Amino acid sequence: MVQRVETVAFEGVEARPVDVQVQVAPGLPAFTIVGLPDKAVSEARERVRAALIASGLALPARRITVNLAPADLPKEGSHYDLPIALGLMAAIGAIPPDALNGFTVLGELGLDGSIAAVAGVLPAAIAANARDEGLICPAACGPEAAWASPEIEIIGAASLIQLANHFKGTQVLTRPQPRIREADGALPDLRDIKGQESAKRALEIAAAGGHHLLMVGPPGAGKSMLAARLPSILPPLSPAELLEVSMIASVAGAIEGGALTNRRPFRAPHHSASMAALTGGGLRARPGEISLAHHGVLFLDELPEFEPRVLDSLRQPLENGEVAVSRANHRVTYPARFMLVAAMNPCRCGHAAEPGYACKRGIVARCVADYQGRLSGPLIDRIDLRIEVPAVSAADLMLPPPAEGSAEVAARVAEARAVQGARYATLGLPQVRCNAEAPPAVLDDIARPDNAALALMRDAAEAMRLSARGYHRVLRVARTLADLDGAERLGRIHLAEALSYRALAEDLRRAA
Repeated sequence: MVQRVETVAFEGVEARPVDVQVQVAPGLPAFTIVGLPDKAVSEARERVRAALIASGLALPARRITVNLAPADLPKEGSHYDLPIALGLMAAIGAIPPDALNGFTVLGELGLDGSIAAVAGVLPAAIAANARDEGLICPAACGPEAAWASPEIEIIGAASLIQLANHFKGTQVLTRPQPRIREADGALPDLRDIKGQESAKRALEIAAAGGHHLLMVGPPGAGKSMLAARLPSILPPLSPAELLEVSMIASVAGAIEGGALTNRRPFRAPHHSASMAALTGGGLRARPGEISLAHHGVLFLDELPEFEPRVLDSLRQPLENGEVAVSRANHRVTYPARFMLVAAMNPCRCGHAAEPGYACKRGIVARCVADYQGRLSGPLIDRIDLRIEVPAVSAADLMLPPPAEGSAEVAARVAEARAVQGARYATLGLPQVRCNAEAPPAVLDDIARPDNAALALMRDAAEAMRLSARGYHRVLRVARTLADLDGAERLGRIHLAEALSYRALAEDLRRAA
């Protein structure tokens, strides 16, 4: 007789069903696992054997075969331990044979019979709920799984003995409750930054519309400080965004104690990061930094110091909000809709903008062009806002803190985001949450300039030689500026400010 247990295999954030088939048959004692298992799955037989012995059970001296179907789907990870162990327990009569019917099972076993936390519990719970099944998972992951649905039946156990007692009715395991992780302190506040009013304005625009931002300035001007304070003015994650972000974090094994966080991600990889680290990859095609920054901020400091091919790999995700990781045996797609915030010096020396500065590398203009030329034109064309961040003088630092902090700016950003959400919901585009995501097809309706603004746009598009992408991005930024002002139509002042950010970007693009 074959005992069946349901579990899952992960392809990106999608949990595909896997049928664990356990057969205990006459023959020489052996324990074989088939169905394209990786090293971690093949080693499960030793963990299962030791866990069963520690729980007071012994494997029968017979031939044990475990098949993971479908057999042509690669099986990776340690979460197959628990379904294999429970299948064996049902096959030898340690638990009722029908106890596992209607459950998806995943968990890693310790040698003492304990059940350890695994990655991917939230996507597995969502997939099980879609199939009207319950979930058996480690107790540490129970709060994470509870976010899938209030109706799904969840059994979170800390050991095999607890599960056996639960199925026998001698112990009842209560359903875990969803939990939010408490924030670790307050976020850095914009009130800490003295001066840089134009940079704070650009930061507010970027937050209100979800636009990409590039800051260029000398060392010590406060670019990293500005970027670190962007999360403090962004609105909290909506329930749908929270689940999307948490599913990626769950697959990456980045959820601690089963508690989710409602703060938007802020990822700041070092400039030595490889393409696989940034976009995702590796042997198991794990999500990269851009996917872990989904619905959040990806901060790239010292932008030209990144490898050019690594930066160019961002071009497609910046455009369509997802990244495809292709390997020889499978192809995985991860969501990657993030805000890119980048910072760089004007040149390698960092002081090209200072009056009277003589560059040791030769002509200042040549030093600037060589350094900024490391960025490709198509990448710069995808950045909506580009600002210059001047050096802060000692006199600025002696001034008292500004009266306006993150709370006041966050209120205006939340109001503008609410306007945008209502607008796109009315247009039948509920998946569009901010102006930066607006498809070009709707820009003619939602970003229609008045006559004066239309004349300015016509002249500027010809003078600046705007590409089609640049034209649409200017309209999106202008729409955000109008939303911040509470205006229905785009005015000349909105387009003029949007073009001022684009003009600097065009200069940088020509240098590239």
